[in-house]
Amino acid sequence: MRILLLRIVFAAYLVAVGFAVWAPNPADGAYAGVLAMPARWLASLGLPFEPSYAVLEFTANIAMFVPFGVLAMTAFRMRVWSTTLAGLATSALIEGVQLFLPTRYSTVSDLVANTAGALVGALLVAAVRRSRTRRSQQLPSVA
Repeated sequence: MRILLLRIVFAAYLVAVGFAVWAPNPADGAYAGVLAMPARWLASLGLPFEPSYAVLEFTANIAMFVPFGVLAMTAFRMRVWSTTLAGLATSALIEGVQLFLPTRYSTVSDLVANTAGALVGALLVAAVRRSRTRRSQQLPSVA
């Protein structure tokens, strides 16, 4: 039952990502949306706008794919390397579709950031699993 629930959550997550990355971008230009606000705030502090926006966008792409790594590792019992490859493949699909969308941009940096996010999520799950295994091995047995 738990695995089924995790797979449903993973499917819902993928649908949400699909909406986020394929929905038409109504703004003119590349600097719009949720990330433009913090980038403008950083610019008001004296930091250059364009580099701030690029860093925020890269970081947001990593954050967007951390759940991918966590959910793939838990819902499908995948290993870190296969989860990372699945993240790369999913990101490549996203970027490939964006090539044909007039209001979207396909970039290699998104591919790298998304894959890194999947890797981070997978490593988090692997670390928790390793910690639980060590803890259970250290518990004294009751005889």
